[in-house]
Amino acid sequence: MRIVAVASVLAISLCSVVHAQDIPGLEICTAEKAMDRRTSCLQSNIDFLQKTISKQSLDQQQKLDAANRQIQALRAALIAQQGVIDELKASQAKLADELKKKADAPASKDAAPAKPGGK
Repeated sequence: MRIVAVASVLAISLCSVVHAQDIPGLEICTAEKAMDRRTSCLQSNIDFLQKTISKQSLDQQQKLDAANRQIQALRAALIAQQGVIDELKASQAKLADELKKKADAPASKDAAPAKPGGK
C-alpha cells in the first residue's frame, strides 16, 4: 500500500513538473543556431497557432449557434405577441361595434314610443 501511495505521489509530482516546463506559446526561433532545432521551434509555433485558431474558431461557432438559437426564440416570441395583438385588435373592434349598436338602439327606441304616444 505504501509503495502504491508513494508511486502515485511521485507520478503526480512528475506530471506537474512536465507541464510546468512545457508552456505553450510562441517562441523566438531566430536564436537557435542549429537548423534542426530551429525547424523544431518553428513547427512548435505552427502547432501552437493552429491549435489557437481551431480553439477560437470553435468558440466563435458556439457563440454564433447560441446567438442563432436566441434569435429563433425571439422570433417565436414576437410571432406569439403579434397573435395576441391581433386578437386584442379584433376584440377592440368587436367591442366598439357593440357599443355603437347600443348607442344607436336607445335612440331608435325613444323615437318609436314617441309616435304612439303622439297619436
